[in-house]
Amino acid sequence: MSTDIYTKCVYNCVYVHHSTLILSSIYTLMLTDIQIKNAKAKKKVWYLPDFDSLRLAIYPTGRKTWQHRFRMKEKPYIRTAADYPTMSIKEARAWRDNNNELLSQGITPPKKYDSIKQVSSDIPTFKEMFDMWHKTMSKQWSDDYAIDTQQRGDMYLLPQLGKLPITSVKLGMIRDVLLDIQNTGKLDTVKKIKGIVTRVMGYAVTMEVIEINIALSLSPDLFIKKPEKHYAHAKTPQELKSLLLKLGQVSSGRSVKTALMLVPHLLLRPSEVAELKWDYFDYDARLIIIPAEAMKVKKKIHHVPLSNITFEIFTNHKNKSVDSPYCFPSPMNKSKPIGTESLLRAIRRVGISPDEFTTHGNRHTAATIIGNHLPQHRRDVVDAQLHHKIIGVSGIYHRADYLEERKPLMEDWSNYLDALQGNSPRIETSSMDGNIEKLKASIDRLSRS
Repeated sequence: MSTDIYTKCVYNCVYVHHSTLILSSIYTLMLTDIQIKNAKAKKKVWYLPDFDSLRLAIYPTGRKTWQHRFRMKEKPYIRTAADYPTMSIKEARAWRDNNNELLSQGITPPKKYDSIKQVSSDIPTFKEMFDMWHKTMSKQWSDDYAIDTQQRGDMYLLPQLGKLPITSVKLGMIRDVLLDIQNTGKLDTVKKIKGIVTRVMGYAVTMEVIEINIALSLSPDLFIKKPEKHYAHAKTPQELKSLLLKLGQVSSGRSVKTALMLVPHLLLRPSEVAELKWDYFDYDARLIIIPAEAMKVKKKIHHVPLSNITFEIFTNHKNKSVDSPYCFPSPMNKSKPIGTESLLRAIRRVGISPDEFTTHGNRHTAATIIGNHLPQHRRDVVDAQLHHKIIGVSGIYHRADYLEERKPLMEDWSNYLDALQGNSPRIETSSMDGNIEKLKASIDRLSRS
């Protein structure tokens, strides 16, 4: 029976005897536009039935999609058409009737509905979802990270996926974007773009626009892992002593020479030392307080306790420095800091090879030697001073700052470095009480080697 006949029955038939119940049921089951428009989304998908196994699926996102249920060879099937109101009630019933005609001929209706390409306008595009995610998350980011993320999205994701409805983005599309980047050799970029698209899709799930984050299904086996960087660094006190003595021979400008003198002491990255500003200093508390945006791991501000030695070095340097916001200004432009390349060139000129040591390797040296030779300092305290990024669940819950424990650590470390160079240990505020004689004996032994 056709849709027109159903409609005609509803409006023209007289309810008599038992027919009244049958026709009333037909009337009840046939949907109206008002019913559909008034149907509200719920926490789970639910359905509004029409007559003859046609129904409207209503998703938590608010999306409303036509479906036709039927059986063929004792097996149940569901076919999905377009969304409402892109497909009207009349069109949905005609589609259902066409399916039924195919079924009467023993033909299974096609899985894909191709007649209507337009998707409901209330579904955001990938670009719109990216913009919503970026606007929300950028409130928690540094300006540099927000700009970098936007630029990466603009360059790699939006040209390929931006115009697509978020519900139409398929796993294969994301995979192809990432593999195209990989084929250019930009392995770091692959990792970052994979992270961005995964977070955008996750945000869409949270906002109930899509039901599954398909990006989580990307197999890591498809992508080439970037070889882990191992920066050359001193692994023993003897090697560290040799490096310190060579660093003492640097004859570059005062900014470079002083910065290199401090790099081993401060446990900062070379770029972080080079870009230190005088307004980071709290002289009364003997602290360098570095804002989060100036750190590589831009999570929170970082405190660097000043030992007696480093406090003295900074004080002498400040008294001789030019008028600049930077502790180590460029000799060419005092409004800019020295670059890490200047530090690198200086250590190469005194005969320190890349296989022997890099400025980035300094922190590896500190972690190794403190662990082996200053065991009174806990590893979590050392990690806090190194401002390491803690991965996974531990990182989420790791909130300890250990500032008070880090003060004696930095004093002991400076004393240790100074003693390696042949100077008498400065023990005034050290926590090494029971290890002083052991340290002296060790230094004496090293000085004879």
